[in-house]
Amino acid sequence: MLRPLLKLRGLSLIAFSALSLLQTPSHAELTIEITGAGANRIPLAIADFGGDQGTSRTLTSVIRGDLERSGLFKMIDASGVAMNESTNPAYGDWKNRGADALTAGSIGPTGDGRQEARFRLYDVNRQSTLAGTAFVTSTPMLRAAGHRIADVIYEKLIGEPGVFATRIAYVVKSGSNRYELHVADADGQNAQAALKSKEPIISPAWSPDGTRLAYVSFENKKPVVYVHSLASGQRIVVANFKGSNSAPAWSPDGRKLAVVLSKEGGSQIFTVNADGSGVQRLTTSSGINTEPFFAADGRSIYFTSDRGGSPQIYRVGVGGGDDQRITFEGSYNVSPRISPDGKSLAFISRRESGFRLAVMDLASKQVQILTDSSKDESPTFAPNGRMILIATEIGGRGVLSAVSVDGRIKQRLSIAAGDVREPAWGPYNK
Repeated sequence: MLRPLLKLRGLSLIAFSALSLLQTPSHAELTIEITGAGANRIPLAIADFGGDQGTSRTLTSVIRGDLERSGLFKMIDASGVAMNESTNPAYGDWKNRGADALTAGSIGPTGDGRQEARFRLYDVNRQSTLAGTAFVTSTPMLRAAGHRIADVIYEKLIGEPGVFATRIAYVVKSGSNRYELHVADADGQNAQAALKSKEPIISPAWSPDGTRLAYVSFENKKPVVYVHSLASGQRIVVANFKGSNSAPAWSPDGRKLAVVLSKEGGSQIFTVNADGSGVQRLTTSSGINTEPFFAADGRSIYFTSDRGGSPQIYRVGVGGGDDQRITFEGSYNVSPRISPDGKSLAFISRRESGFRLAVMDLASKQVQILTDSSKDESPTFAPNGRMILIATEIGGRGVLSAVSVDGRIKQRLSIAAGDVREPAWGPYNK
């Protein structure tokens, strides 16, 4: 039986658009390899959508691909079976195929140059409709419509929001001196370059509303923190003080950034308004303090410090005060990232001579190692908290790897043309 079973909310007409990037689309798109799946997957069939064959094939393949990669669904073969949302399903036939859930839909012109994608989701066992939605889209935005539909299916069947319509940012290095900051769909497709440089680009961080990226660029032969508008391509300098300016992290309300500055000696944590004003110092220890990250409630900041002799994770209130050490297990724990619900801490821990992704339950302090690789770095949570994206190295090349918080579901994202580093998973689209 499907869980949770939710009532049909009726067909709703939703129009949407995406922010446009100024750079031309990149052909170096990520490819995803599934290396693990969930233990109890829901058997799901997605019939071929009705409508123009080429358009419907594209839409159907996006939906199927999203849900299969999630690792939470067992895809029942429905190739060659065409249905639309008005067709009365032959529930017995689909049950015999092994499906617990079924999706059928269609796409067609609206008369104003756009297209409408409609679908319904059915509970095969209860012989009932779970959801129905329509999206107004265009040919260039067809993949986005597929991601939206997959998100609806995911939420109805899993009971939490999907992240297929979100975006990721990452840095691609090709050759000896070519760096590109890319923004792509969560499945690695539709990649576009927001910034190209002959100097390193590091530490991209999404604003909470998904419209801006903060990052560090070395284009002026020193690290400078920028905030970059994805819609306009315009950017502003947020931190360009004497010495190093690095590791930007957004506050949950999007008004401030935590940054690491050495302008007063040593590496210390500061906060600064998103326009570069109002710089305030938070830490004062003699050690190196770096990699700040705001708590989900915005009241404190987690960071890495070697003040005790080895790198460990600490926490300090946004108004300053005494620092609190968070990690004690192991001699090297860095790169703190808090889950969206504020209950878990992802970080990189040195274990058995390798650097691996770890997750701590903040209430119980229990730690779980999620990967068996040896060069993990830069963890970033999906906005629903189910997956963590990291950079790692395989065969001497930088790739991205995604792993579920229980360690069961694993994916690998790579580009044939270069090394991929510095991932950042964007928020839900507003």
